[in-house]
Amino acid sequence: MQPTFFINHGGGPCFFLDPGPMRDTWTELEDYLRGFSGTLEEAPRAILVISGHWEEQCLTVNAGAAPQLLFDYSGFPAHTYQLTWPAPGSPDLALRVLELLGQAGIESRADRSRGWDHGVFVPLKVMFPAADIPTVQLSLQHGLDPARHVAIGRALKPLRDEGVLIVGSGQTYHNMRGFMGGDGGADPQAEAFDDWLRRAMVTGETRDRSLAEWAQAPGARQAQPHEDHLLPLMVAAGAASGEAGHIAFHGYALGKPISGFRFG
Repeated sequence: MQPTFFINHGGGPCFFLDPGPMRDTWTELEDYLRGFSGTLEEAPRAILVISGHWEEQCLTVNAGAAPQLLFDYSGFPAHTYQLTWPAPGSPDLALRVLELLGQAGIESRADRSRGWDHGVFVPLKVMFPAADIPTVQLSLQHGLDPARHVAIGRALKPLRDEGVLIVGSGQTYHNMRGFMGGDGGADPQAEAFDDWLRRAMVTGETRDRSLAEWAQAPGARQAQPHEDHLLPLMVAAGAASGEAGHIAFHGYALGKPISGFRFG
């Protein structure tokens, strides 16, 4: 059975910029992602990614055979708009995702034309540079209800027995004003929320409830003014509901703590 993961996908295409202060900010995360595949007991047959950059009214799965890349960022050097990551899509896996969601009473649809946003191709280009594993993306659902996204993850759990690696791609801290306006010093609210997450995610018996009530945690809304980048965590954790969680990564970016998790 494959584990599931929540990863921080970093600040845009910063992993591919020339060396400098911005890239240096993400060194710890980049090192972790580069070693990611070595932590798996077996290579995945396919990858399902839930990114904080795709939200739809009706839950939607990317069913294209060869998705293009969506350069959904701005203000970066020209070469970051020429990146490639030519992994194949998997229409068969997309259909299986639709089937499992339907069995759980969750409405969903397929989109065969949408490309992969940078929440998919930026981290996966680092994690799986050979681009040889079929990959499918699943959207978030408008409204960003945390319990709903945990339930979506639970519906997808059978994929793990079928060799599919489920990856939630977002950020445990995603406050742009906080990132850019801080002085690099201690941020008690950010530390409090990250500490709460690390404690809550390792306890399988209570994790689902903790995630459903995440906004009540200390520092929650300061770390996540809009929770789109936290919701992929709900899906990844839901796919291992009740199982043990592990802190797979803990580091800092622009002075803010960020953490990643492995479930199952």
